[in-house]
Amino acid sequence: MTPRPALSVVIPVYNEKGTIDELLRRIALVRIPKEVVLVDDASTDGTTERLAQLAERFAAHGASALGLTELAAPLALHLHRQTPNRGKGAAVREGFARTTGDVVIVQDADLEYDPSDYPALVTPILAGRADVVYGSRLLGGDLARGYRGNYWANRFLTFVSNRFTGLGLTDMETCYKVMRGEIARGLRLRSDRFGFDPEITAKIARGGHSVVEVPVRYRGRSYAEGKKIRWRDGFVVLRAILRYARRD
Repeated sequence: MTPRPALSVVIPVYNEKGTIDELLRRIALVRIPKEVVLVDDASTDGTTERLAQLAERFAAHGASALGLTELAAPLALHLHRQTPNRGKGAAVREGFARTTGDVVIVQDADLEYDPSDYPALVTPILAGRADVVYGSRLLGGDLARGYRGNYWANRFLTFVSNRFTGLGLTDMETCYKVMRGEIARGLRLRSDRFGFDPEITAKIARGGHSVVEVPVRYRGRSYAEGKKIRWRDGFVVLRAILRYARRD
């Protein structure tokens, strides 16, 4: 019987052919036994084919498929494709359902976040100090060095979210949401797209789970590099905050 991995990494992927190899290499360097659940959201840039190649090569050759001589810790790769394109929230929801780890983390595929932060993110949970950990770009100091519009939008949306949840977060919109596996697999989530972050935050708060933040590194990419979120998406997030403040 295969032992349950300590960590499940859920990666929603949409048109990230240029970054997925490096991301998986960085994840493989983390010294924690883990499974990686990749959910391809109907990519159109060749990501789908690249993921299939990587999964096949990894099954046959292990670490060398990721450009490494050896793995830092046991690693399993699981690939799922959802079609048609349904959005990040739907991809994460699918990924959560396929995890088996003691701890689950959400990882974007664009290299804005650094997997070397995993040990700091999982420690409060493994030590019994928290049920959920948010990786804060603001505490890490990197969020303010990106686009000022995105920075202030995030501060405002986090403030509004806090008013309803009472969590006192500094970075509600962070990709790095980490939680006990049974919490991730038990959440009843509905949002398919940018409503995912406020919805999961509201439901974590409503569930009475203990939440802490830890600082993380962040390298925000430009729109020319493929950044997808736009200012108008902030209105979608705001509507979701108000919606999930009122009902499950």
